[in-house]
Amino acid sequence: MDDAFRQAALSYHREPRPGKLGILPTKRMETQRDLALAYSPGVAAPCLEIAADPDKARDYTARGNLVAVISNGTAVLGLGNIGALASKPVMEGKAVLFKKFSGIDVFDIEVDAADPDRFVEVVAALEPSFGAINLEDIKAPECFEIEAKLRARMNIPVFHDDQHGTAIVCAAAVRNGLLCQGKTLAEVKLVTSGAGAAALACVRLLISMGLPAENVTLTDIKGVVHAGREGLTPELEPFARHTDARTLGEVIGGADVFLGLSAPRVLKEEWLPLLAEKPLILALANPEPEVDPAVVRRVRPDAIIATGRSDYPNQVNNVLCFPYIFRGALDCGATEINAEMERACVEAIAELARVEPDETVARAYGGAQLTFGPEHIIPKPFDPRLVLHIAPAVARAAMATGVARAPITDFADYARVLQGFTYRSGQLMHPVFEKAREANHRVAYSEGEEERTLLAAQVVVDERLARPVLVGRRAVIAAAIARFGLRMRIGEEIEVFDPTEDEALAERLGAAYAAIVDRRGITPAAARNRIRTHGSITAAMLLAQGHVDAALCGGTADWWQQTRHVLPIIPPLPGLKRVYALSVLIVGDKTLFICDTHMNVDPCAEEIAEMTLLAADAVRRFGIPPRAALCSHSNFGASNSPSARKMRQALKLIRDDAPELEIDGEMHADAALLPALRERLVTDSPLTRNANLLVMPSLDAANIAFTLLAGATDGLAVGPLLLGLSKPVHVMTATATARGLVNMTALAVSGG
Repeated sequence: MDDAFRQAALSYHREPRPGKLGILPTKRMETQRDLALAYSPGVAAPCLEIAADPDKARDYTARGNLVAVISNGTAVLGLGNIGALASKPVMEGKAVLFKKFSGIDVFDIEVDAADPDRFVEVVAALEPSFGAINLEDIKAPECFEIEAKLRARMNIPVFHDDQHGTAIVCAAAVRNGLLCQGKTLAEVKLVTSGAGAAALACVRLLISMGLPAENVTLTDIKGVVHAGREGLTPELEPFARHTDARTLGEVIGGADVFLGLSAPRVLKEEWLPLLAEKPLILALANPEPEVDPAVVRRVRPDAIIATGRSDYPNQVNNVLCFPYIFRGALDCGATEINAEMERACVEAIAELARVEPDETVARAYGGAQLTFGPEHIIPKPFDPRLVLHIAPAVARAAMATGVARAPITDFADYARVLQGFTYRSGQLMHPVFEKAREANHRVAYSEGEEERTLLAAQVVVDERLARPVLVGRRAVIAAAIARFGLRMRIGEEIEVFDPTEDEALAERLGAAYAAIVDRRGITPAAARNRIRTHGSITAAMLLAQGHVDAALCGGTADWWQQTRHVLPIIPPLPGLKRVYALSVLIVGDKTLFICDTHMNVDPCAEEIAEMTLLAADAVRRFGIPPRAALCSHSNFGASNSPSARKMRQALKLIRDDAPELEIDGEMHADAALLPALRERLVTDSPLTRNANLLVMPSLDAANIAFTLLAGATDGLAVGPLLLGLSKPVHVMTATATARGLVNMTALAVSGG
């Protein structure tokens, strides 16, 4: 690395506090009672339960979600035997990846023990603390002995990621690479460069999947692993070939698969023509692979190449495996990670690469097209769906092989739990999704040609949330569906309304729209033209005329301009003064609803009351009891300013109309969110917990509060939801994601 990057890395690890890990409590610790429950005397209760039944540790402690990442620093990737202490930054990094990608907590443990037996004794004694052990950066051949002894002694999963994680991801790449090349494992010849722990694990796993052992030739720094070679270890002996060949160049001829886990530039350019037709080359040495991918493309354009680097296609990265295989193992209480679980992981990874791309992944990789093919044979590390595919497959394999102590009984419910790691909105949206499935409604999307709309529509179809009706040019939409590798079919799972082709319906919609905007400066001809050119108007008119049950408009232009086009078409509910906007913010494990963030600049007391009741109904649709706070610069009567009086008057109106609603005000936002603070200010607040519905005195206050919280907390925004319209229509912001469109679809068809 250059000096600038080195200094940046040092600064990253040093500031604002040293290291990459911290510990956060998961329970409230605010009162004397909290302390008594958390420690003495309350802690005695779970201790006695666990003493009577050790499996209760999963119920009362963090053990079921806690992994130890353990190394002695004898083979740190790219650095060699640097010792236990120097390996700590790497182990902390591994811990961060566990947490980031699968929500697993980790303690990194660096053991100053090069002797295998001493290392085994130290690690085996840690079993009561952890749900699983991840061995890391331990040199061969000691790593084989260490893992075998620990697996024999411990009743929790022990997994050496350098061996098995590498093998699993390699096997997934081989599975899909051969599929692209029209070959099968049973017929190919494989040659390695490297015969260490990772290479041997790769070969063993591929053999268990159907690769004939006699079709494998290993080479290492000493040349071909052949029968009679001096110094063969017990691990290498089964792969020793009876051959006179002694170098990689002598055995590479006719190889369908080259597997490199060795050193830079060992696969010579002049050898590439010797490979079989349509070869698969895995050059995984880091940071410089065994052969330059550019050279492969020039000399063997029929080859598929994978490397360990992120700046080339097909990165073979262990992060595709270890967070999720541990997730599945922990969640079913597995006592080990066995070969069947590893193969299930392989197939899940390979399958995910073959499905349609994900918008989140494309964004993380500069908008790259990630359709299955020679340059996309394995998923990207930032694919949020990995946990959804891998963890259940691993858990099912554990259960099938009898090693699951806590079998999963409801995989549909398990999938919903895993969505919390994938999509932060998953738990919040679950009851809304269930209602949407029952409704089975048709939803119009104004921007039917857009990639995010099409990706969202595929999810809507897969989740059975609605029947999408895409507004746009039919030929353009059909081409985009093919380009993105989507599975939905026009006329079957989805419909398309093309105003340029479906002239009869377009004419009827145009005439109806002309009647709505008559005497608003829009001529009948201009009104008809808008149906053909303005997707938001078209989608709203489809809803107004009863051709669909809900509509999602906008997303490509200013939110307010798009909303102004929709409001004349879909009127408010009878008797309402205004239409309002409610925005949702997911911050950690908390959900906040804030209104009115978009529509009304300075609502009066009656409008504050009206929006609060509408917002409370919206909160209930999420399956959440609303607890509302009327926020102000004033705290419980401390000010007599007009805005404070407005909020007090609104509180009276709300209590008269909805005495059952849990609400208080006017109050500061911190008093709304912190019950302990509120209790010091007033003695009779009806709010039993923290407020989850924050009603602001003005648009400025609401929008500033919402955007400030979202930016400061990296919160996930949902919405805005339009409240008070006579039919379910919502206008998307320009920053809405495909997942945001999915969420809004469910909200639109489940009640508003």
